[in-house]
Amino acid sequence: MPPPRLRVAICGGGIGGLVLAVALSRAPDIDVDVYEAAREFADIGAGVGLWPRPWKIMKALDLAEDLAKVTSVPPEDELTVALEFRKGDEPCGGVTFGQMVMPGGLISFHRPDFQRVILQRLARSCRPHTSKRLAYYMQPASASQPIQLFFQDGTTATCDLLVGADGVRSKVREIMVKEVADDLRARGDLSAASQVLRSARPAWSGIMAYRTTVRSEALQKQYPTHRLLRQPYVYFGRNTQMVAYPIARGSLVNAAAFTARCDLENTQLDAPWVVDAPRSEFQEAFADWEPEVQALFDCVKTTSRWAIHTVTPLGSFVHRRVILIGDAANAMLPFQGSGAGQAVEDAYILSALLTHPSTTVRDLERVSGIFDTIRRPAAQRVASLSRESALLYTFNYPGLTLDRDDCREEQLQRIHEQMVNRQAWTWETTAEPDLERAIAMLEGRA
Repeated sequence: MPPPRLRVAICGGGIGGLVLAVALSRAPDIDVDVYEAAREFADIGAGVGLWPRPWKIMKALDLAEDLAKVTSVPPEDELTVALEFRKGDEPCGGVTFGQMVMPGGLISFHRPDFQRVILQRLARSCRPHTSKRLAYYMQPASASQPIQLFFQDGTTATCDLLVGADGVRSKVREIMVKEVADDLRARGDLSAASQVLRSARPAWSGIMAYRTTVRSEALQKQYPTHRLLRQPYVYFGRNTQMVAYPIARGSLVNAAAFTARCDLENTQLDAPWVVDAPRSEFQEAFADWEPEVQALFDCVKTTSRWAIHTVTPLGSFVHRRVILIGDAANAMLPFQGSGAGQAVEDAYILSALLTHPSTTVRDLERVSGIFDTIRRPAAQRVASLSRESALLYTFNYPGLTLDRDDCREEQLQRIHEQMVNRQAWTWETTAEPDLERAIAMLEGRA
């Protein structure tokens, strides 16, 4: 067999890394190694949601048919109520004040089902490795020499291109940022080097998320007419918020309940990021919420508390032949429901550039520059929208006056309109113009 045209190493076996690996398998002359730090490919978390925009990408990558076997997919040509908006911090009963209606709606997955489908689609040219936690890498100045990878178990590997898909605590990002800072220092720009280094470490958003799943059978027994048995809902509250929706073909309800301290945004949390939490802890935080939310909480068996961290906006997602995707590049708040979708978009654009027949090792630095030009502004815009949505969800958006009964209905309608306007890009646009622009740049047509 002839040698591979490219050797790509992907650090991280989450959604972005695995979708990229599958997409690269379209080119049989690209060798792919996926290095996962954990002992198995078992992504953390319960639910994955995809809006119509990333779902179209899954169709383009020939993954949608298999994924549709493990969830319910609404017809694309029919308007669907994707989310209902409800003010839930009312002890005597909340009020529904709006809907988000779109063609196709939100497609939700049980995360293990989603990941299993993707893993089954890995081609033979892709080699998955577990228990491979990156210690550091060395990127030579010459583009013709391979990048060297060093793992904590003492093993080593080489590649032509390194993709950091290793999440918000990305080791690849940590090393890449230091490389960029070293280059800036060498040019005498000490101020810029110091600023770049600040983006290496994630910051706490001031938000805690209580994540759990509830068996639909138990919820129906507790509250037979519960709205979450049939429809996704977003519950709004002062400094609190919850999103919940059916998954696993309706057998489970996935829920994430949030508490927000806006004054602690961009601080460092001196505590574990993820811990098991007793049910009483989040019940206390939501004690004044409506009865149907309390009924859901009464069905909770186990839950975990997550400190939501974000990545300071990077000046670049790339450095020579190292590229960051997904949360490693742009970890954002979850209030656009687009973390997974953005990782999918990163994988889609990058795979198209790498599988292009003209791309060789000599082109990789130019490819990384094109990827950054296309994806970084778009992804960082979504992160900004997600932060604005967080302020709306928790009634912290400037100008809201929900404490006054005489204008509450008007204010809730304002929130509804703003939420829909901020989310509309997920069904009104596609990634195809970005893809076409990226390929045009690669081919010298733009």
